[in-house]
Amino acid sequence: MRHRHPLLLGSVLLSLLAGAGAVSANPAGNLAGCPLGAPGHWQGKDYPAAARGAVVDVYHGVRVADPYRWMEAIDQKDTRAWISAEARLSGACLASIPGRDAIAARLKALWNFERWSPPEDHGGQWFYSHNDGLQNQSVLFVSPSLEGEGRVLLDPNILSKDGTVALREMTISDDGRLLAYALSEAGSDWQTWHVRDVATGKDLPDVVEWSKAGSASWLKDGSGFFYTAYDRPKEGDALKERNTFQKLYLHRLGTPQSADSLVYTRADDPDWFVGGAVSDDGRYLVITATHGDDVRNTVLVQDLSAAGAAPVPVIAQPDASYTPVGSIDRTLFLLTDKDAPRYRVIAIDLDRPDPANWRTVVAEGEDTLESAGLTGGQIIAKYLKDAHSAVVRFAPDGTRLGEVTLPGIGTASGFAGRPGSAETTFTYSSYTTPPSVYRLDLKTGQAAVWRKPALAGYDPDAFETRQVFAPGKDGGKVPVFVIARKGVALNGDNPTILYGYGGFNISLEPQFAPTIATWIDMGGVYAVATLRGGGEYGRAWHEAGMKTRKQNVFDDFVAAASYLVAEKWTRPARLGILGGSNGGLLVGATLEQRPDLFAAAVPQVGVMDMLRFREFTIGKGWESDYGSVDDADEFKALLAYSPLHNLKPGVNYPATLVMTGDHDDRVFPAHSFKFAAAMQHVNPHGRPVLIRIDTRAGHGQGKPTAKRIEEAADIFAFMRQAFGLTSAKH
Repeated sequence: MRHRHPLLLGSVLLSLLAGAGAVSANPAGNLAGCPLGAPGHWQGKDYPAAARGAVVDVYHGVRVADPYRWMEAIDQKDTRAWISAEARLSGACLASIPGRDAIAARLKALWNFERWSPPEDHGGQWFYSHNDGLQNQSVLFVSPSLEGEGRVLLDPNILSKDGTVALREMTISDDGRLLAYALSEAGSDWQTWHVRDVATGKDLPDVVEWSKAGSASWLKDGSGFFYTAYDRPKEGDALKERNTFQKLYLHRLGTPQSADSLVYTRADDPDWFVGGAVSDDGRYLVITATHGDDVRNTVLVQDLSAAGAAPVPVIAQPDASYTPVGSIDRTLFLLTDKDAPRYRVIAIDLDRPDPANWRTVVAEGEDTLESAGLTGGQIIAKYLKDAHSAVVRFAPDGTRLGEVTLPGIGTASGFAGRPGSAETTFTYSSYTTPPSVYRLDLKTGQAAVWRKPALAGYDPDAFETRQVFAPGKDGGKVPVFVIARKGVALNGDNPTILYGYGGFNISLEPQFAPTIATWIDMGGVYAVATLRGGGEYGRAWHEAGMKTRKQNVFDDFVAAASYLVAEKWTRPARLGILGGSNGGLLVGATLEQRPDLFAAAVPQVGVMDMLRFREFTIGKGWESDYGSVDDADEFKALLAYSPLHNLKPGVNYPATLVMTGDHDDRVFPAHSFKFAAAMQHVNPHGRPVLIRIDTRAGHGQGKPTAKRIEEAADIFAFMRQAFGLTSAKH
């Protein structure tokens, strides 16, 4: 499996998606009770004072000022004072918006439905997670069969009073006896591993610290597991210090972490990410390594059956993407875009690994082959057909066994299993349909529902998802999913939110979110743009939005917005944009380039300083997608769109709500601090600019349900007010 550090993972994307409520006109559009008063007219306080320093950097002869460099010292007195003042301002403004509490109540009602993960079979026991609806964290269960009642194996909700200790990763031994699980605190990416005896529910003494961005993989006999970690950071710098020289270790049960064996690292370069997974038969450790977030990687194999055997390169040079699919005897199956921009599955004989001997098992097709896994002696291949799922089964020799019938335009995921599995399970959901779990008979290819939730007061049949194609700036097409109530009037009056990401080869696929359900249920339109830079259409699509071509991503987003206006889904006065992480960068850059096109903008945990992102935590790895200031051409491109560096005095920017978490150790929160201060400085009397700083929260993963609901309610209330609308009574 790949162990990459993308800015934003799928589960976090769902936590960041947002919507708004049913609306009625309020032409004044005032933030009632807010110290900022009406947009364009001060009534009360100014923004909190933020001193502008004299720091100037020089890149390739270009002088670039960084007046808020002092905010990078996030724990210093001046920074904390500014944070506190901004928190008081945003708290007062957001809390005073009429209808905000009603929106929160509606969100809570639609959030309250059961959710399950696809069960996985380990040693004849089935493991799955379940959430009763409003639990902060899902609970892990184990059951002797898919028909039987499960018992609680691990409930992370009892680990902290505020729900901010989260279960981030877990892996179960082949025989189902042991659970290795990683916890994180307050939204941090740092993980601490523990081991639980499945039969007794008791933890063993083993504790492994300073792990980050990777799962674990058990030895076949359950005597230990592989995991990734970094060196212990300096005291007080855990949320800021650059993470370098990631290492793959083997931890043997019953021994201290100090005795763990270093299996693999790239001592020649600090910016390589590494990871490893044990093959189903237990014989091999398959290691992957990438330079930063580059999708291209190397592959090494260590023969665990031979004492003292070292990892042997199978793919020595990172000339393409190679994702392990599984192995049968001495044959390793890989998903790759080598000579196949939309991916294929190849088989490599480990005794003859030269590329001349590679065998294509699943050939490249018209659709992007997003993922593949070896389950029950079959290759289950998941394709993206215009960014939604299609699933096909193949025999190991490449014979097509048939397509798995899915309910509609949505996303399927799961399909885990063992070589002897007779069935597997998967989850299916769409933008309008909550996730259901299915059982798939691997012999017949027939799928049947295992668990299906119901939402009180929400009828999925009342809504629809349309996929449209907006004309792009350079003549291409920009796919856009538009989700709304059936029969919505195309009169230009619909309050609309446009969401996007566009980076790191990450695909945005249709998935249900209670936030989106709230928005469309109460009369809004929600649109998701499929942007270059993502992975929806293969390597060329991704590379068209990288480095010096990053402007294409912003152009695609503008094209999607312009299409929604031209087709009268909405108009600029009722159009808001939303995105998180790399999507926060998207929102920041786009609101600056086309301030006339939007009424509101919400950049969440965004990368806003494109000249200094590499200075913090794992930011150096993002140069593979963004480029480096050390390269003159890439620096020029970065400076041209960097949100922090392209604000202009007096421009009527959209009402903007900047959002971050004080424990975000992926995108350092100073990105958002500096951007908010700069926006407030360049137009202190324009439309409101607020910054919402969540405490004991990080980049998004592991955020408690209660925090997500409050966060979404604030977003919706802010956007609605910027549209000049107030919510109807519920």
